[in-house]
This record gives sequence, structure tokens and C-alpha cells, in this order.
Amino acid sequence: MSTTTDSTDTIRLAFMCVQNAGRSQMATAFAEYERQRRDLDDAVEILTGGTRPADHVHEGVIEVMREEGFDLSERTPREITSEELQSCDYVATMGCSTLEIDKEDSTVDIRDWNLLDPHGEDIDTVRSIRDDIHQRVVDLFDELSDDSQLSTTTN
Repeated sequence: MSTTTDSTDTIRLAFMCVQNAGRSQMATAFAEYERQRRDLDDAVEILTGGTRPADHVHEGVIEVMREEGFDLSERTPREITSEELQSCDYVATMGCSTLEIDKEDSTVDIRDWNLLDPHGEDIDTVRSIRDDIHQRVVDLFDELSDDSQLSTTTN
């Protein structure tokens, strides 16, 4: 037996940075995995984007994510709008944000993860950034689950 949530119960998460070619792409892949692993497909919507998107995901990011079983080679960085961000419950910026949400008047929980940009870094540094992002995504899902903000599905 499964329980479902209607669209008003959906938690919207966004992972964003300027280029949407590295950190936010890794965070999105890990969040999609956590959503599936925790059987939260109907409870969590995931957005990603950048304020000035690059043409492609960084090669080093593709390489280190492939090591973890994720194929980001077909992903394309995209622009994210202020309206999309304002519609989210949580926005994680990667440390390079040009986020245009009035934090004083917003109901969006904005988290600046302040991560090193992997572009141009050596592969071991990119792996370290990847591992940090993975843990932050797991921690975010744990927090949402602990706060009972996520409805889980029962079998």
C-alpha cells in the first residue's frame, strides 16, 4: 500500500550556482538519487540552474560523478529564474550565487554551502568537493525527514 501526497505537499528544492556546470549539477544528481532511494518521488521536486549557465557540464565533474555511478555527460546547464527560486521551499547555493531573492521577505530557506568551484581544479580536489556535496545533500534530506516535512511511502 502506498500513500501519496498532493502537489501542495511537495517540497521544492533548488541547487544553483552561476554556471550550473559543476557543484549544482553534482548536488542535483545526488538529490535525485536520495529522492528515489527514500521513495520520495511524489514528495520532492528538484530544480537546478545557474544565473549565467555554461555551455556544458565541466569534464572533471563528469569524470568524478561517473566514478560514483552517475552519468552527467548528457546534462545541459540551464538558467534558473528568480520566480523559480521564489517558488522553492529550500535553495542551496554553492558559494557563488547572484541570487535575487529578498531574504527578509522570503519564505524560502536559503542555504549557502560556500563550496570551492571545481572548474580547473585537480581531480582529487574535485573528488573532495563531490564528497562534500554528497554529504550535504544526505544531511538535507535527513533534516527534512527528521522535521517530518517529507511524507514517506509505505509498502
